[in-house]
Amino acid sequence: MEGVGDFEAVFHSHYERVARTIGRVIGDAARAEDLAVEVFWKLWRNPQALGENAGGWLYRTAVRSGLNELRHRVRRARYESLSGPLEPSLTPEQARAAEEEQEHVRLVLAAMDSRQAELLLLRAGGLKYDALASALNLHPASVGTLLSRAQEAFRKEYVKRYGQH
Repeated sequence: MEGVGDFEAVFHSHYERVARTIGRVIGDAARAEDLAVEVFWKLWRNPQALGENAGGWLYRTAVRSGLNELRHRVRRARYESLSGPLEPSLTPEQARAAEEEQEHVRLVLAAMDSRQAELLLLRAGGLKYDALASALNLHPASVGTLLSRAQEAFRKEYVKRYGQH
């Protein structure tokens, strides 16, 4: 890393988008900001990631961080369910169908192959095919096929878990 100034420039130009990317994955803006800081801490400790592909490295690391958080939540929920509820878990009457759908999507993504989930999340985050190829170290010509396979894997896992939508 050239210096603190380079890191600061990358931080200021990418922090908000990294935090939003993680937030879309986990659905918790406050936790997403914490995880975004951890992503930049990893960048600080890995100076060779700083350079032309720093943005791709950051977004790939952000998505992986979000997926890890989802997996952690799933494990925690499973372990908590084994020990029984600590307090009654009531679904609030104000809970909307959209929130439930988002949770279904998060759980399906957490259950999918990491590479496919990363591809779907980065694409949903607005990255174009060439940026996806760069961020995930893919051949640009294979992005469409891999994206199609990831979408099909998502659909199958969703139907398996929740039936037709």
